[in-house]
Amino acid sequence: MKAIRYHRYGAPHVLELEDLEMPVVKDDEILVRVRAASVNPLDWHNMRGTPYVVRMMAGLRRPKFNGLAVDMAGAVEAVGKNVTAFAPGDEVFGWHKGTLAEYITVAENGVVLKKPGDLTFEQAASVPVAGLTALQGLRDKGRIEAGHKVLVNGAAGGVGTFAVQIAKALGAEVTGVCGGGNVKMVESIGADRVIDYTQEDYTRTDRRYDIVLDVAANRTLSESRRVLTHDGVLVGVGLASPGMWIGPLLGPVKMLLLSRLVSQRFAPFLARENRDDLAVLRDLLEAGKVTPVIDRTYTLSETPEAIGYLEEGHAKGKVVITL
Repeated sequence: MKAIRYHRYGAPHVLELEDLEMPVVKDDEILVRVRAASVNPLDWHNMRGTPYVVRMMAGLRRPKFNGLAVDMAGAVEAVGKNVTAFAPGDEVFGWHKGTLAEYITVAENGVVLKKPGDLTFEQAASVPVAGLTALQGLRDKGRIEAGHKVLVNGAAGGVGTFAVQIAKALGAEVTGVCGGGNVKMVESIGADRVIDYTQEDYTRTDRRYDIVLDVAANRTLSESRRVLTHDGVLVGVGLASPGMWIGPLLGPVKMLLLSRLVSQRFAPFLARENRDDLAVLRDLLEAGKVTPVIDRTYTLSETPEAIGYLEEGHAKGKVVITL
């Protein structure tokens, strides 16, 4: 089978399309023929091994695990003898390490569910990481309630497009921040108001928000504080900071320290794989309350180009790999 692998850290050219042996299915596993996968910023961070402190766990000189991506959708080809929840032919989607491969094995109790029937494989593969990030960020960190005023900074990206729709589905009033070329798209997915950041600085208006979900990570904490209500919360998803060593980790530390000193909350956040939460997303998808936004699709052999495009930071929705 074909799969993307990388054996050293670096730019997208380190990604190689290799011939590998088919995975062996254990008794409690399913064999999935991957039909589509999607890529996320985490993937290019893993590829480059940045920030460098992460290499303490991922491998100092070269990656310990050389597969890439975790989002996937596909069809079950075979099941282990103990598997009862899935059968050959079932269409599934989920979160699993190393999904840029023609075939993968996944534990029956892993983060994998039957795919909503009216979604394409490409749409389903775009959901897990970005969708769970938006859902958990708003619900668990933001503690969103119906009637809340929510601002999504970076509303046109992978996480942002899910966040706008999920916040609306949960009864919030949603403002999206994006570039001028994406305003109509963000309006089309349900934002009540859209701010073109090239024309208006949302941190210098008199509007206040109960939750700011910051995916773009292009504002200082003091700027973000200005737009929060007295007891509002900033959920930091991007947390970009300069430096290749521990720079990107300083943002979360600053947020946690500031939360101890003021009435507002500052919550750094990384999504966690969770089967129950994926089921929540599936319900929203089946109800038509959330629709994945896909910017571009690439073939498996074009993965380096896909990662390069994602690194530029201008993707409108998700970048998907088709197999």
